[in-house]
This record gives sequence, C-alpha cells and structure tokens, in this order.
Amino acid sequence: MFFQRLEDLRVDADKTQEDIAEVLNCRREVYRRYEKGIYPLPVWALITLAKFYHVSTDYILGLTNNPKPYQ
Repeated sequence: MFFQRLEDLRVDADKTQEDIAEVLNCRREVYRRYEKGIYPLPVWALITLAKFYHVSTDYILGLTNNPKPYQ
C-alpha cells in the first residue's frame, strides 16, 4: 500500500508528522490518517508531497520503485 511509502519518505527526510502536516496546511491528525490509510490521500496532497520529496507520484502510489520524477 502506498501509505507505507508516505511514512518511509517522511522518516528518511527526518520529518515529523507535524512537519508534513504544515507542508499540506492541515492538522497532524489528518496527515496521520493519510499516512495510515484511514483517509484517502487527495490528489492535491499527492502532488504537493511528490514535489516536496522530489519523487514521482507513481513512486508514492507504489506503481514504480523508481523514485525519480518524470521529466
């Protein structure tokens, strides 16, 4: 499931859930629910996170193991 990638990306970047919630302009609890797969991740948040982590949306969604964004 792609939400494991969300947690992995966050931990690898040494960020807290609160830090990422600020990037998405939402509460930490809302982000936690995205990360745990309780809430579906909105497209706008997916794009924002892909830009923030410099990875492709396909990588976050688990469609590829190549994290490089498309040109």
